[in-house]
Amino acid sequence: MKCPKCANSELRPTMIEEMLAAMGCGTCKGSLVSLLYYRHWAEQHKPAEKRAEAGEVTAAPTDTATAITCPKCDRIMTKFKLVGAVANRLDLCGTCDEAWLDQGEWEMLEQLHLSDKLPSVFTDSWQRKLRNENNEQTRQSILKRTIGDEAATKVEAFRSWLNEQRSKSTILTYLYRD
Repeated sequence: MKCPKCANSELRPTMIEEMLAAMGCGTCKGSLVSLLYYRHWAEQHKPAEKRAEAGEVTAAPTDTATAITCPKCDRIMTKFKLVGAVANRLDLCGTCDEAWLDQGEWEMLEQLHLSDKLPSVFTDSWQRKLRNENNEQTRQSILKRTIGDEAATKVEAFRSWLNEQRSKSTILTYLYRD
């Protein structure tokens, strides 16, 4: 199998973690991970009981910006975002159930405490949640740019208060009449 990123290098068996086999590229240091093997590893692997909050990514891993094809079936792999604050996207072949991790992306998953949630990243609900968070951040940014930081803070405080009110619709109706 050829590396989907380098296209010339052969993928060789490697281990991402103890008991987590993958096919790795010696040139770009990326890895092709079977989600079948991953799920087996995840069942055996027990994450630490007490975990710190997800930290910031300390080193920017490489990311394949262009579309890549699955080395097994030659179909285009789909890109999936991880979290809103990270630009990297993971590539998945939905046909073969194989994920491509660029160099440093596994370490990034560990830093974000997502290494034990990899299949979740590829779900519609995970991606929808990220889009909703991104939309909310965009709305807040536009509000701050339009009315200023101090006024936007007051609006957000009022919004939080309003969401707790049982008569929210009555309050909104009253405000809309102005």
